[in-house]
Amino acid sequence: MGAWPGKYVIGLTGNIATGKSVVRKMLEHLGAYGIDADALSHRAIAKGAPGYKSVVDIFGKWVLDPDGHVDRNKLGQLVFSNPEALMTLEKVIHPLVRDAIDVLARRASQKVIVIEAIKLLEGETRSYCDAIWVTNASEDIQMMRLIQKRKLKSEDAWERIHSQGSQEVKLDAADVVISNDKSF
Repeated sequence: MGAWPGKYVIGLTGNIATGKSVVRKMLEHLGAYGIDADALSHRAIAKGAPGYKSVVDIFGKWVLDPDGHVDRNKLGQLVFSNPEALMTLEKVIHPLVRDAIDVLARRASQKVIVIEAIKLLEGETRSYCDAIWVTNASEDIQMMRLIQKRKLKSEDAWERIHSQGSQEVKLDAADVVISNDKSF
């Protein structure tokens, strides 16, 4: 029996720009309840949210924009170029995201829940899942998507791709692999 009785939980993972969000949205369209861990992590450090003060205390006020919000571009440049900084940020954010996932899953009326998370396999959330689905795309496609859709410089896109866990480890853990080198 899973963490949430009566629910079938798909853990959806894959590295950056491999198409996780598209797959989650397709499953939502089919009636699943989707949880976007990345969006929850952004909310966890929003001004006034539980992780905000910790992020500012750890990384300094220079990560704030003029309105006092965490500037995710500044924070991203720091943590994606420094593995220790990334681990420190994850120690703040991951427990908050895990708690939010639990609340959302318990409240969901749908029988199928999809948890989209890049770091799904590295933490406790994996144990909540009945199946692991992995999206996969070549690094060339990932680069193109990050440059075109997120307007990243090629150096920044490359840094983000290589700051993440091994895609091969994710593929090895997969119950389902979705190859996503094509367009939507």
